[in-house]
Amino acid sequence: MTIGAERYGTRADTVVFLVCLVLSLVALALPEALRTPLAAGLRRTVLLPAVAVESQAASSREHRQNILALRAQRDSLALAATQVPELQAENAQLRALLQLRGRLATGFVTAEVLHQAGLTDGLTLLLSAGRDEGIVPLSPVVSPNGLLGMVMAVDVHTSVVMAWTHPDFRVSAMVRGGKIFGVVASRRGETAGEVMELRGVAYRDSLPPGTPVVTSGLGGVFPRGIPLGTVQGMLSESAGWERTYLLRPAAHPAQASHVLVLSASVAGEEMEPAFDTMPGRSDTATAEAPSVRR
Repeated sequence: MTIGAERYGTRADTVVFLVCLVLSLVALALPEALRTPLAAGLRRTVLLPAVAVESQAASSREHRQNILALRAQRDSLALAATQVPELQAENAQLRALLQLRGRLATGFVTAEVLHQAGLTDGLTLLLSAGRDEGIVPLSPVVSPNGLLGMVMAVDVHTSVVMAWTHPDFRVSAMVRGGKIFGVVASRRGETAGEVMELRGVAYRDSLPPGTPVVTSGLGGVFPRGIPLGTVQGMLSESAGWERTYLLRPAAHPAQASHVLVLSASVAGEEMEPAFDTMPGRSDTATAEAPSVRR
């Protein structure tokens, strides 16, 4: 006879069974106030290994289910990723056929221009977005047609923009191609706030009327390629030193109702593909806002 058969055939096993049965009946007969602490004590002592094994088994089942769900998501993403290059190529082809502008990368906040009356009206803009929306000082502000200004003060839900019409506004500029550089500021005098000046152009460089001027990206505040205006003619020159040109602005703050506030994440990006900088384009033409890439 085997050892197991001898063990289960002994009276000790029968006695242990009967004792457990009696204890079970006694536990069931106990009042609720005593039964609950007793059951808790048994789970913490005698039944602790069994509870631990059951907990591990439940965790293993949950992990298996999570792994299956992750595999299904991975397979779906892999299938979708194979279609992305084709969709991008088709999108680029359609945009080229329709002569649409490029896409503006993520890293901006949309805002509305609020009405304000005061001495600074025309020199500053009040926006409907502030610190809670992620706007910080020195953030560039653009419209679909070009640069409007720069954030100079931020509140919780509003922000104040120094428009390019402000006498203290300056921005580093260049002609398309990056061969001729200068500094753009608002024209002073009778036409203050209506036209721009391109200052500091080298005397050896000449710009014909209609030449588009964009931001150069120098200084780390304004990204490269935001339209500023088009050359209308030479304003003045300093013999052997520099020339100053008159610019027709690409966007005017007085005509803006909705703007984009760019964040620091786009400071090093090329912005020219998101705007129409073709010379000779009428300012009264219907303007398409830069697309949003999600």
